[in-house]
Amino acid sequence: MTSARSFYRLHAKRALDILLCGFALLVLSPLFLLTAVAIKLSSPGPVFYYSLRQGKDKVPFKFYKFRSMHAPRGADKGLCVADADRLFAVGRIIRRLKIDELPQLVNVLRGDMSIVGPRPMVHGGADDFYSGKYAPVASIRPGLTSPASLYDYVVGDSVTDERLYRETVLPVKLELELLYVHKESFFHDTSLVFRTMFSIVNALSKHRWMPVRSELKEIGMVDHA
Repeated sequence: MTSARSFYRLHAKRALDILLCGFALLVLSPLFLLTAVAIKLSSPGPVFYYSLRQGKDKVPFKFYKFRSMHAPRGADKGLCVADADRLFAVGRIIRRLKIDELPQLVNVLRGDMSIVGPRPMVHGGADDFYSGKYAPVASIRPGLTSPASLYDYVVGDSVTDERLYRETVLPVKLELELLYVHKESFFHDTSLVFRTMFSIVNALSKHRWMPVRSELKEIGMVDHA
């Protein structure tokens, strides 16, 4: 790792996370309020839910989201695939627009996560998947977005079968997470933030855009691009 990348990972990235997330929480507070009211009017139960995830060095932490599924069981159906059958109308919208992920800004401020980094695994998942070749993925803070999460957003969200997800989507995601560890830098992270915003806007249209086409080619997954 170059000295510039090392400085960014160890010092500058955390400072930027705090600055940008603090600003985002202030600016987005009206959206938080609107989303909370919409959830309350759409489905009985709490506005937020949390699940136990594994972060840097596989340390567990509480991972916050706006609730998008009917209570009381807000946990994932499987290790990889969410139980989409329990989505309510507003929940489906906020998931598609990634509004349900906004409470993780608090996770970033707490130091559990970063703005950009591998998506945190469900508790136990990091032990299963971030080992051997993929062990370096667990050495950095997980993030709100990453090449793997963008790939999952475009491709993985349409896969509802746990076995099929593990066989077709998960191997690609693991390779993308590992690639990110090697490419992590200020400019790469900035690019991923903008690609994430474009992906969310693009979700409102029927046009399918692959935001990580270049990364897929780098790992030899041209057919997935």
